[in-house]
Amino acid sequence: MKRYDKIFDLNKKWVDKVTNNNPEFFQELSQGQNPDYLYIGCSDSRVPANEVTGLDIGDLFVHRNIANQVPANDLSSHSIIQYAIDVLEVKHIVVCGHYGCGGVHEAMQPHSHGELDNWLRNIRDVYRMHFDELNKIKDETKKYDRLVELNVIEQCVNIIKTSFLQQSYLKNKTPMVHACVWDMRTGYLKDLDFNFEEHLKDVQKVYNLENGE
Repeated sequence: MKRYDKIFDLNKKWVDKVTNNNPEFFQELSQGQNPDYLYIGCSDSRVPANEVTGLDIGDLFVHRNIANQVPANDLSSHSIIQYAIDVLEVKHIVVCGHYGCGGVHEAMQPHSHGELDNWLRNIRDVYRMHFDELNKIKDETKKYDRLVELNVIEQCVNIIKTSFLQQSYLKNKTPMVHACVWDMRTGYLKDLDFNFEEHLKDVQKVYNLENGE
């Protein structure tokens, strides 16, 4: 119980610190949110979204799950993306993975994890899609890191496949989708140079949903 009670002590200290700097902070915060970014990241406790990006409270609309996934059958992630686009009108969607991701690592292992296999299968699908490239990498750490990157890229593609992204971009030229990875070994973000418009054109050859078809 003491460990749980600690949360309230720390909360009070944080509130005091914030209000000392800006007495109107929480009153202003309660008026509503207008973030430019939707951040989709991993649930890993070592990867806090605001701290990693250096953005303030209210700047990020955040969704996190194991290994920053956006599966086609995941109502949670798709609802959040649609809300971010249609209601908050975010300008950018950032999928951020991280090196050392436990979900990606477990997906590479040849054994079952019970119910978790249903989630890890999405990462294993990425492994299957890029099997030849990955198996040419002999260094296991580099192979692991590359799968982290490819997983982020494929989740960006999954976002582009959605009708709400395509329809919004056709009408407003927003949001753009971006791919990056956080390296906890250095603290720096790595831009994966995801060419959003090129991927959009490629995706629409098959997943053309811009008119709600």
